[in-house]
Amino acid sequence: MNLRMSATKKITLLISAIIVITASVLAFTNAEPTVNEIIQKAQDKMQGATTKGTLKITTIRPSYTRTMDLKMWSKGSAYALTLITSPVKDKGTVFLKRQKEVWTWIPTIEQLTKLPPSAMASNWMGTDLTNDDLVKESSMVDDYTHTLLGKDSIDGRQCYKIKSIPKENAAVVWGKLISWIDVKDFIQMKTEFYDEDEELVNTFKASVIKVMGGKTLASRLEIVPADKKGHKTRLDYLSLSFNEPIEDNFFTTQNMKKVN
Repeated sequence: MNLRMSATKKITLLISAIIVITASVLAFTNAEPTVNEIIQKAQDKMQGATTKGTLKITTIRPSYTRTMDLKMWSKGSAYALTLITSPVKDKGTVFLKRQKEVWTWIPTIEQLTKLPPSAMASNWMGTDLTNDDLVKESSMVDDYTHTLLGKDSIDGRQCYKIKSIPKENAAVVWGKLISWIDVKDFIQMKTEFYDEDEELVNTFKASVIKVMGGKTLASRLEIVPADKKGHKTRLDYLSLSFNEPIEDNFFTTQNMKKVN
C-alpha cells in the first residue's frame, strides 16, 4: 500500500512539474519584448546585413508634383549609398554615408562635397525629407532613449506606442519622436517628429503592406509637414533585397563617380 501511494505521489509530482515547466515556457514565449527590442526589430525590418533597392520619391506641392527614381545600397548602419537615376537634370547625383561621414557627388559640375553635421537637418532635394532621413546618419537604437507609452491602433493594426528622446551627446536632428510599431510584424506604421521645443514638424505614415525581399513590410511611406498645407512627400519601394554580399569598398568617394 505504501509503495502504491509512493508511486502515485511520484506521478502526481511529475505531472505537476511538467505543468509548471510548460507554463514557464509559454510565459517566456509570449513575453512582451523590451522597448529596445521593439525598436531594434523595427529597424531590422528595413535593413539586413546588406540592403539593395529601387524606389520612387514623389514630392507633392499645391502647384506641382515632381518625381525622382533612385537606387540604394546599404550595409548595416555604417554604410549607405543612394544614386538618383531620374529626372535627367539630377541623374547621376550620389549621396554616400560612410561611418559618420556624409558626402554628395554632383556630376554636372563634378563637385564632391562632404556635408557638415549642420546640413543633416536641411531638406533633401526639395522634398520633405532631411539629409539625415536619406542616409540615416542617426540610429534609433543607439542615439535615443525609449519609453513604452502603451498600445494603440493604426489602420486596424495594434501597435506599440513609444516615445524616443535623444541621448545627451547624440548628434541627431529631432528633439523627440513618437512612434507606433506594429505588434505582429514590427512595421513602423507611424512616427511624429518634434523639434527641440517639442513642436510637431513632420508626421511619417506607412501603408501598402506587402512581402518584399522575403519580409512583410510597408512599401509606401509618406511624410507630411505639420505647418505646410498641401505639402507631402511619398516614397514607394519598387524592389528590395536583403543580405546579398556587398564589399566595403563599394561605399567610397571614388565609387560615387562611377556607380550606376
